[in-house]
Amino acid sequence: MTDANAHKVADVLPEPTPPPAAGNGERQVPEISTGVSEIVRRWKREDLVKRGCLILHGLALVFSLIAFIVMASNTHGDWKDFDKYEEYRYVLAIAILSSIYTGFQVLRQIQELSTGKESFSRQRLALIGFVGDQVVAYFLLSAASSAVPLTNRMRENNDNIFTDSSVAAISMEFLAFFALAVSALISGHKLSNKSYI
Repeated sequence: MTDANAHKVADVLPEPTPPPAAGNGERQVPEISTGVSEIVRRWKREDLVKRGCLILHGLALVFSLIAFIVMASNTHGDWKDFDKYEEYRYVLAIAILSSIYTGFQVLRQIQELSTGKESFSRQRLALIGFVGDQVVAYFLLSAASSAVPLTNRMRENNDNIFTDSSVAAISMEFLAFFALAVSALISGHKLSNKSYI
């Protein structure tokens, strides 16, 4: 081949164009794998939130049951009987209410995680969880706070097994409150992320 023929072939073939730079204003097509990884990451995050709520409700159930058992067994005769004090009866009643509510929530969440089916719509579950956690958490805080002054007055004069048991039940209600308060925050976050259209 002569030089003249080589120039003719070079003139016929188009020059290869370089790939466009990322910053030249042209839109790049995202890879499919990044979209899939985002979806998988979101599913893992939702699963983690579900398991976290289950753990928080489980902790609140354990603390409420301990408060219920300790306060119900706090009878030592004479003035050392929880039933003689309105504040302690309130602590016991709220511990029972909290145990029932958190027990229901734990059973519902275990059933949903094991079967993969939700008993209500996601929006309704988020609303029920948010309102229920808020109401029960503030009942727990109210009951524990109402019994603290009475217990402090009793401990000034007599520090015995009755007052120690009362302090243990009150402490368990405060811990149950903290668990339900965090669960209410998570429920509120889930509720705020739902679209209503």
